[in-house]
Amino acid sequence: MKRIFCCAVLALAIVSCKKTEEVKVDETPVETPADSIVKDSSGTVSVEKTEVPAEVTPEPQEPAKVETSKDLAHYASFGAKIKADKALTKEQMLKEYKKLKKGDTIQVKFKSTIQAVCKKKGCWMEMELPEDKKSFVRFKDYGFFVPLNADDSEAIVSGKAFIDVVSVAELQHYAKDGGKSEEEIAKITEPKITYAFQADGVLIKE
Repeated sequence: MKRIFCCAVLALAIVSCKKTEEVKVDETPVETPADSIVKDSSGTVSVEKTEVPAEVTPEPQEPAKVETSKDLAHYASFGAKIKADKALTKEQMLKEYKKLKKGDTIQVKFKSTIQAVCKKKGCWMEMELPEDKKSFVRFKDYGFFVPLNADDSEAIVSGKAFIDVVSVAELQHYAKDGGKSEEEIAKITEPKITYAFQADGVLIKE
């Protein structure tokens, strides 16, 4: 009887020890800033990785480009309306003239200085070219004229360039219109090959 009692006490002690060794595990997921720790029903603990967006550094932005006009000068317009851009220089224009033969024409626009103007009507003008040459400019169908005091002004002409042979009579007439003296007119005795231009539009710098 005493032996049975001792066995019963020993069994109760073992059961009590097992209960004190049990640890209750909280199955509530623990969140961390980047990971999640989760225990499933089988007791296996796993870590779920959470993607954290990388900090994005904005790229430096260049300031917006503002287009500005290189030439803010104002021009007075005569004849057909033309634009001041994409005009050849006087040096480029002379090169184009040297490529021409009598009977050739090219449609072109160039910029230079007015050297002389018809002092009666403004119905023609001479534009400066390099090498002491000139472009003799008349206006299409005499449809417009330029100011008589436009000498030494910057101008842009648009139209047809060609080579022309001007007779002595024409040369003397133009010299008279240009205000040349009788002595200067008398010296004109030979026809002249000229760099001619028929303008349909003219811009003169104000």
